[in-house]
Amino acid sequence: MGADGVTPTSVEAFSPVVSGFWRAAFSGEDVVPREAAFTVAVNADLSEDRRAMVLRAADGTVRAALTPSLAEAVGLSAQRHEPWPRSEADLRRALAEAGVALHPADNLFYFSRAGLDMLLDEDPHPGVRQLSDADAALFARFQSSAPEQDLDDAYVELDHWAVFGAFAQDRLVTAASMYPWGDARIADLGVVTLPAFRRRGHARAVVRALCRHAAQQGYEPQYRCQLDNHASLAVAKAAGLTHFGTWEVISPDCRLGVA
Repeated sequence: MGADGVTPTSVEAFSPVVSGFWRAAFSGEDVVPREAAFTVAVNADLSEDRRAMVLRAADGTVRAALTPSLAEAVGLSAQRHEPWPRSEADLRRALAEAGVALHPADNLFYFSRAGLDMLLDEDPHPGVRQLSDADAALFARFQSSAPEQDLDDAYVELDHWAVFGAFAQDRLVTAASMYPWGDARIADLGVVTLPAFRRRGHARAVVRALCRHAAQQGYEPQYRCQLDNHASLAVAKAAGLTHFGTWEVISPDCRLGVA
């Protein structure tokens, strides 16, 4: 079991859509010769808000990617007598010395191929349904009752690509929404449960229903949460999602004059 409390899983257990998306994000001109555990790549196609990224896969391998100008700014070079950085610690030290801060890591979860097959065969949950504009009043009441920090963290909105909710006593108690993520067939989700209705299986049921809907539309469901969000981590596990790795991107507050 890894340090974050999840069991390492081979990348091969996941859909080619998932593994292919992350492989492309960390492709480019290698600065460090490929090794079993650590690779740095220079990728000119990275967007401004992802110009520095680190992915630690569940199997322990670490990949980093930087834009060319950011790589130059932190002193990465393939032309040195000895390739550098030699390790993840070298890279992190160089980033810090250049004033590059990374946002706190997110856990990444997806369904394994076997888990997704099981999900698609599952019968719908009777207390869960898809939400629409006709549920605006219910959703507004839900938002007014949910902690503001939960709403900010989860980013659940009624106008997203797909929205599902769980009901108890005719009241919306859990809501989850999804939107397509980047150019891949991946849909990123967020989920919020009202505090008084937690630990009753509502979040699990809604996440599974929403993910089944996404899979039926040809999308791979993606679940993200910060490393210290133990409640969200518990939901991911309960919903049958499998840990893929941890992902860090450059902090949005980092204002280097490089792209």
